[in-house]
Amino acid sequence: MTLESELSCVDAVEAKAEDLAREAGFDEDTSSQIAMVTREAVINAILHGNKKDPAKQVHVNFELNDEALRIKIADEGAGLDPDSVPDPLAPENILRSSGRGIFLMKAIMDEVHFHQLNPGTEIELTKHRVKKELSA
Repeated sequence: MTLESELSCVDAVEAKAEDLAREAGFDEDTSSQIAMVTREAVINAILHGNKKDPAKQVHVNFELNDEALRIKIADEGAGLDPDSVPDPLAPENILRSSGRGIFLMKAIMDEVHFHQLNPGTEIELTKHRVKKELSA
């Protein structure tokens, strides 16, 4: 999916993430959580990455295979150093109304990776599928 840097584009990505999560066999709560962190990542790409610049786009790639659901969100901004993001659990940040997105992504997803692009940043969110044991 290629999106304009407008918050009105976020709902379609969130819905697609939830649909794929359910298709992957995740339960309702997990599917909803995957959709929520995908939404958060796209909002971050629009607001912080592209700074709502109409000349820039957000690129979203979904991959579902036997092992995992993988979602990649890339912006065309100046780039992000994930280590520079303040810890939302630090006492000075605990009452802030923002800054918990990456923390939630890491808590909900099995893997969260940042890739520096030129220009921009890509975040890769992975949730591993549970293998079903065959009954004897």
